[in-house]
Amino acid sequence: MNQKIQDAFNAHLNAEMYSSYFYLSMSAYLESGNLKGMANWMRIQAQEEMTHVMKFYDFIHDRDGQVILTAIEGPKTEWNSPLEIFEEALAHERLVSGLINDLVDLAMAEKDHMAVTFLQWFVTEQVEEEANVKEIVDKMKMVGDNGVARFMLDGELSQRAPVPAEPTV
Repeated sequence: MNQKIQDAFNAHLNAEMYSSYFYLSMSAYLESGNLKGMANWMRIQAQEEMTHVMKFYDFIHDRDGQVILTAIEGPKTEWNSPLEIFEEALAHERLVSGLINDLVDLAMAEKDHMAVTFLQWFVTEQVEEEANVKEIVDKMKMVGDNGVARFMLDGELSQRAPVPAEPTV
């Protein structure tokens, strides 16, 4: 693994750590507002982000690189509404998609085919991530300030279960 790829992958590992922290902060805020289903959805999202962290961690090590852990920026802790939270989550996923695209561009420029192949999983994952959050944003916009509908949506989001971790070889 060349130094440019290693540095970029370490920076992205930090970005994924921040994503986990960000979603956990959203979960904590929603939990404090007694929106336990929405909090559950965000908590599981935080766990998924940590899975992404470990994929980068393992890939760097598998390529005989060095993982460098750096400080994680503190996330936002206050929002005006659940809709604002999910809109920020969607904006964040779109940002991460851009970061992944930048990594693919770098890996292609550096002719690191192993990195390009590794990153394809993340390209596909980001399509799913954006679509999932956009669906919730759209539903929240339909619900508006209707308390009963928000209660029902919260119940729906409480059904999200963690995805089993992929086995490592």
